[in-house]
Amino acid sequence: MSRTRRTARIAAIAGSALLAAALTACSGGSGGGTGSGDGKNAEMKQKTPMAISVNLAGSEVKAGEPVKVTLAEGKLTQVKVTDAKGGELVGQISPDGRTWTSERNASPGGEYKVEAQNGDGQSANTQFKTSAADKVNKVSIYPGKNSTVGVAQPVSLVFDNPVKNKAEVEKHLKVTTSNNTEGSWGWMTDYSGKDRVDWRPKDYWKSGTDVKVQMNLNGINSGQGGGYFVRDYNTDFKIGKDRRLLVNLDTRQMTVMEDGQTVKTIPVSAGTPGGQKASWSGKMALMSKEGTINMNSETVGLGDAYNKMVDSSMRVTWSGMYIHAAPWNEGKFGRVNASSGCVGMSSGNAAALFSMAQIGDVIEVSGDGSKGNAKLGNGYTEWNLSWDEWKAKSAANGG
Repeated sequence: MSRTRRTARIAAIAGSALLAAALTACSGGSGGGTGSGDGKNAEMKQKTPMAISVNLAGSEVKAGEPVKVTLAEGKLTQVKVTDAKGGELVGQISPDGRTWTSERNASPGGEYKVEAQNGDGQSANTQFKTSAADKVNKVSIYPGKNSTVGVAQPVSLVFDNPVKNKAEVEKHLKVTTSNNTEGSWGWMTDYSGKDRVDWRPKDYWKSGTDVKVQMNLNGINSGQGGGYFVRDYNTDFKIGKDRRLLVNLDTRQMTVMEDGQTVKTIPVSAGTPGGQKASWSGKMALMSKEGTINMNSETVGLGDAYNKMVDSSMRVTWSGMYIHAAPWNEGKFGRVNASSGCVGMSSGNAAALFSMAQIGDVIEVSGDGSKGNAKLGNGYTEWNLSWDEWKAKSAANGG
């Protein structure tokens, strides 16, 4: 008689329910014969069905957790978890072969397929969907992609919503440089009132450094009131010329240095000493080049002192300190500090400086008559902290 062999594979549904591939084998006798052993029933060894469980199950799974696949018996040889767009969650099988855990969290509003294989060549698969985030957090990133910036420019991330889980978020931020620049993240409140984290080198950058920033935030929970991140972010930029604008309030001069050499000395008139019209002092970075803008003293709490169009304007702080052309103070350059807090100079010098300066250039203001260092978060003022003070602002260090 002929013999038949049947095998059946069944992969059951997701979650904690077992996903089993049931494999059986049987054989029939030969014509009723009993003599030579050819008619004996040869019982095939049954394989134990493959059974796995997945910690995330169903169509409304809460996001923000890694995917964990557990094998009931035997050892896993491969697990693949993919989303509807073809993206894959990379993971690792445990040393005992019983579990696989993704390195990253499942993202909100995603559809995932789980495929697993064991050492016997059996396979099982399932799928699950994560619920959409009730609130989504987003990031504003500075400097912009493919930009070239000065040696004082930090990486600066400002979040739309509060970040309570600072250590968890920071763990998923990575800065890579072409010359292994030492640096650290530091948390602060931005001038806008939003949570912000900057990455600052220990010392000013070296010219020519290439910088890559990876923000692997997709699926990370910001914490109470902040919501989830639903995408990754990245940027890259290059460090340009080492240019430093050194303002001396005592001599009323700005020294422009490039790569350690003085290239220009500019007579200036800075903020009026002794009150709110004084200039900020300390180490800062040039924030933006805004050109011709309207400056209105009422927007910075100085009443109706001025309201005019100003040329060659470059922002130093969020609170309104600029370097700009100030032709109305022509007789005061190099002689007296009499502005409303900005560093003013002739139109010709301001235009020349504007053309050569780059965002992130060093601004250092020294001498008497200032109102002190601007508060952390009011522009890029973290350079006024010592290296140890800055490192203490990292959530990884308890900051």
